[in-house]
Amino acid sequence: MAERAAPFYCPYCGDEHLEPREEEGAWFCRDCVRSFKLKFLGVGAPQPPRKETSQ
Repeated sequence: MAERAAPFYCPYCGDEHLEPREEEGAWFCRDCVRSFKLKFLGVGAPQPPRKETSQ
């Protein structure tokens, strides 16, 4: 399993008391008692969908 950087704060309450969970990419916030999962989607700006041209 590749290690990634830990999140700095909870996306729900903004606090910094986070604990990793066993599931990859999952974190638990001790302050708001919420669990969440982070997923890396890619690098760069999303491209707009291409319009299909009829010929």
